[in-house]
Amino acid sequence: MVMKKSGAGLAAALGAAVLLGGAGAGAAHAAPAGGGAALAKTDLAQALGGTTTGIGYGIAPLKDLRLDPWANSSADVLNNGATVQPDGGLAPVGTGTLTGPLSAGGGPRDLPLVGGLLGVLPG
Repeated sequence: MVMKKSGAGLAAALGAAVLLGGAGAGAAHAAPAGGGAALAKTDLAQALGGTTTGIGYGIAPLKDLRLDPWANSSADVLNNGATVQPDGGLAPVGTGTLTGPLSAGGGPRDLPLVGGLLGVLPG
């Protein structure tokens, strides 16, 4: 079996050999005489600011995500509610408080307890 090498393959092999050979020679001379190389100091305020901004852009759409795909339609199962009237003159307890914002097309931000907790997150 005879192998044929193209000019491009030979040039790539020659270039890799030059780069690898040059890196080995350069690395031997690159060490400073006074000690090792030092990394730059990280600005913590900028790092946290960038992280908070990035998380905010990622979380903001999730806060307004429509949780009930059939909201405001005749097929909406959350539009049906149940209410219980306890004895002793207590106020009625129903499911409309929780399912009402969802059946109106809202997202997690519109839920009674979850919406307040999501206000702490950026975005």
